[in-house]
Amino acid sequence: MTPITDSVAFLSEARTALEEQTLLSDREAQLKAEAARLEKALETEKKTLNDTVSATIKKRREDISGSYDKEIAKGQDKLKKARVKREKARNQGMQDRIAEETADLRDENREIRLRTRTLFQQKRVPSFCNSGWYYTLFMPRFAGEFLRLFIAVLICFLGVPYSIYNFLIPGKKIWMLVLIFFLSTLIFGGLYIIISNKTKLLHMEALKEGRRMRDQLHSNKKKIKVITRSIKRDKDEAVYNLEKYDDEIAQAEQELQEIAAKKKEALGTFEQVTKTIISDEIYNNAKPRLEKLREEYSKAEQDIKEVESQLKDKSIYITDHYGTYLGKEFLDPLKIGELSEFIKNGKASNLSEAMELYKSLKENDK
Repeated sequence: MTPITDSVAFLSEARTALEEQTLLSDREAQLKAEAARLEKALETEKKTLNDTVSATIKKRREDISGSYDKEIAKGQDKLKKARVKREKARNQGMQDRIAEETADLRDENREIRLRTRTLFQQKRVPSFCNSGWYYTLFMPRFAGEFLRLFIAVLICFLGVPYSIYNFLIPGKKIWMLVLIFFLSTLIFGGLYIIISNKTKLLHMEALKEGRRMRDQLHSNKKKIKVITRSIKRDKDEAVYNLEKYDDEIAQAEQELQEIAAKKKEALGTFEQVTKTIISDEIYNNAKPRLEKLREEYSKAEQDIKEVESQLKDKSIYITDHYGTYLGKEFLDPLKIGELSEFIKNGKASNLSEAMELYKSLKENDK
C-alpha cells in the first residue's frame, strides 16, 4: 500500500472517481430504461403487425366467402321457387285429374239434389225436411247419422237441463233438477213427436224417396273420396307433365353445385397462395419500421454493455485505489468533502485523523 503524501489531493481524486461512477450508474439506468422502451415498442409493433395480417386475411377470406354465399343464396332461392312451382303444378294437375275422374259422380249428385228439391216441391213437403239434420234425427241410416243423433239426444235431454240447473237456478234443489229434466223431456220429446207425425204421416213416400236419393248421394261421395285418395297416393307423376319443372330444378341444383365448387376452389387458392402474398406485402411495408426499432434496440443494448464494462472497471479502480484507505463507509462524495475540509482547516493533519474526527463528531451528534 503506497503512503498518501497529499491527503487533500487524494480525497479530491476519490471524490471525482465516485462522481464519475455515479454518472456511469445514471447513464446505465437511462440506457436500460430506453432499451426497455424500445423492446416494448418492438414487441408492440410486432403484435400490431401480426394482428393486422390476421385481420386483413380474415376480412379477405370473409369477402370471398361472402360473395359466393350471396350467389349460393340466390341459387337456393331459385331452387326453392322452382320446387314451389313444380309442387303447385303437381297439385293443380292432381286437382284437375280428380275433377275429371269424379266429374260424372259430381254431375249425378247435382242431378239427385235437383230431383230431390223438385220432388219435395211437387209433394209440398216442408223445405226443412230436405236437410241432413232432418234425416239424421228422424230417418237415420249410416253410422255418422246415428252418432250425430246420439249427440243431439245428449245435448237436449242432458246438456240443456244440466246447464239451466247449474247456471240459471240460484237456489239449487234436487227437485228442481228433476223438474228441469222432466220439462226438457216433455218439451224436446213433444217437439220431436209432433214434427215426426206432421211430416212422416203426411209425406212418408216422398221422404222415403228422399232417403233413397240421399243414400245414392252418400254412395257417390264415398266413391269420390276413394278416387281422390287413390289419386293422391299415386306415385306416378308422368300424367302431370312436370318435365319442364324437373329440368328447371335440375339446372338450379347444377348451378348450386358449380358455385359451391368455385367457392371451394377460390378459398383453396386463397389459403395456398393469396394469403402468403397478403402477409408478405404487409410485412414488407412494415419492414423499415421494424428494422429501425431493431437497430435502435441493438444499439441501446451495446451501449449498456459498454457502460456496464466502464462501470465495472471504475468500481474496481475505486475499490483498489481508494477503498483500501477509506473503507466502504467513506466511499461517499459528501463524506469525502467533509474529510477534505477537516484537513484544509487544520482540524486534522492526515486522512486517519480526519476519519476519526468525523466519527467522533457523529457520535457526539447522537
